[in-house]
Amino acid sequence: MPVGGAAPAGQAAAAAPVEEEKVAEKTEFSVKLEKFDAAAKAKLIREIKNIIPGINLVEAKKFVEGAPKVVKEGLNKEDAEKLKKTLEDLGATVSLD
Repeated sequence: MPVGGAAPAGQAAAAAPVEEEKVAEKTEFSVKLEKFDAAAKAKLIREIKNIIPGINLVEAKKFVEGAPKVVKEGLNKEDAEKLKKTLEDLGATVSLD
């Protein structure tokens, strides 16, 4: 009966490191309005109204006041970064998911 030492051959194969899966680069992003500066609320509401098709000013106001909310989904990285910068320039805190 062996004491300590090497593991039987069957267990050695199970202990071999598993190959790591390659992480695919993300190609679609969501732009999320996290919060906003109260002084910039009116400008942000007008911009949201322009960004989201088919909503009126009242709906845009409710959208902004309901933050955190996703503004747009399925954008490529360039468009998502551009939208993020636009909203941040208006006084919003924005994240990309």
